[in-house]
Amino acid sequence: MSDEASRPDPASSAPEPPVPDPPVGAPAGGRMRYLLGLAVVIYIADLLTKIAAVHYIDPADPISIIGDTVTLTLVRNPGAAFSMATGMTWLLTLVAIGVVIGVIKIGRTLRSPWWALGLGLVLGGALGNLTDRLFRSPAPLQGHVVDFVSVGWWPVFNVADSAIVCGAILLVALTVFGIEPDGSRAKSGDAAKSEDAAKSEDAAKSEDTGDSDSGPNRKETRQ
Repeated sequence: MSDEASRPDPASSAPEPPVPDPPVGAPAGGRMRYLLGLAVVIYIADLLTKIAAVHYIDPADPISIIGDTVTLTLVRNPGAAFSMATGMTWLLTLVAIGVVIGVIKIGRTLRSPWWALGLGLVLGGALGNLTDRLFRSPAPLQGHVVDFVSVGWWPVFNVADSAIVCGAILLVALTVFGIEPDGSRAKSGDAAKSEDAAKSEDAAKSEDTGDSDSGPNRKETRQ
């Protein structure tokens, strides 16, 4: 038998390349459609309730739902959610536009249904209040948002405010629990180090195996 015939096939002794993990969750396009659909529902609900509030509620005569605790009180809000930053209407408009653009950009890569839910709530609420700022009096970019729900000591709010707050709380919770937008869980520092160490050890073993296989081959070549 010749030396060439006794040599092991290099292709058969080479380690197989790692198989990439399958993507987590549903395709990104499906989550984007879910996000946009939810945002549209929130937006329509906010728009219709504001139209009804302006038409039926007298600002000087709130409608009682549960005594004086829960009422429908029409308020024109120049500020942010819950009547904050009332003197910065134009800046809040620009911030809302930035939020809408940012949510849509992130949503294009989403695979987590929970992230899609949170971002859909934020997007729908941001679009609802942004519409008021763009088209309501006193002027474009400075329009006052229609608020009409009053609960106890809580500032008067609307459907958009509720959606933004609920969505923000959900996104914060997802971040705290380490759930990534792609549906995977974020690895802690110790876990990441352990995985890197395991990969390095596997690579070292592969190199050692290659060296041990090449020793007999060199001997046979000399013969």
